[in-house]
Amino acid sequence: MTDAAVPDRPGFHLVEPSPWPLVGAAFGFLSAFGLILFMHGSSFGAGLLTIGVAGILFTMVGWWRDVVSEAQGGYHNIIVRHGLTFGMILFIASEVMFFFAWFWAFFWSSLNPADPQTYGLLDFSGGIWPPKGTEVINPLALPLMNTFVLLTSSAAVNVAHDELREGNRRKFETFLALGIALGVLFVFTQGYEYIHAPFSFKNSIYGATFFMATGFHGAHVIIGVIFLFVCLMRAFRGQFTPKHHVGFQFAAWYWHFVDVVWLFLFTCIYIWGSWGATFE
Repeated sequence: MTDAAVPDRPGFHLVEPSPWPLVGAAFGFLSAFGLILFMHGSSFGAGLLTIGVAGILFTMVGWWRDVVSEAQGGYHNIIVRHGLTFGMILFIASEVMFFFAWFWAFFWSSLNPADPQTYGLLDFSGGIWPPKGTEVINPLALPLMNTFVLLTSSAAVNVAHDELREGNRRKFETFLALGIALGVLFVFTQGYEYIHAPFSFKNSIYGATFFMATGFHGAHVIIGVIFLFVCLMRAFRGQFTPKHHVGFQFAAWYWHFVDVVWLFLFTCIYIWGSWGATFE
């Protein structure tokens, strides 16, 4: 690929009219509404959530397809790539604020265990954290192993990025595939952990803060794995070069962001948050 001249788009990222922002927002709202109903025990909510998630996946396919076509068509010149880079940085900054909210909820609860306003009527803390009688997950068991898996995956993606910049296409594809495989392993391991967790989401401030923070992180890991997998398919088609790989660069940034968030989650929620508790 080269920085082709685009007469009608002199340095601005002006895409063709696209339905995907509106379609994605609609399915995102449907997913959120369905999730709320599902968490309140509604079978109708499960159906809405399924439709919403399927719609989001459909939106991802369509939107990514259009962006890839746009890149292959020569519209992503050097100025456009700079604009996309700033956009990705702002997106990651917004994600930081998103997770900040869940950390805030966790620390507000854990640092004020004797405050009656922190707990609902169905949760008796005994003035301690974790709440009295709560059996927690041993952070030095599966969580520690999963931390090693995610850190290794992040390192593999970083090596893949270096190999791409050096022009070693085969090594780039190999290390990227390794990073994806470890990401998938992380997701399945966390799923196993959730199934066998000794506490539930309902009726417990500990369970609510734990599952919301780690669950949303898990959702971001799934999105990151899909992002990297799309990059791997594009790599097989030769769509990345040492100088033109903005799509993969963004995927790598996102993956490293997910890795850093997990380190905070593991340190604060798994280790500090379970200090002095009874392990399963």
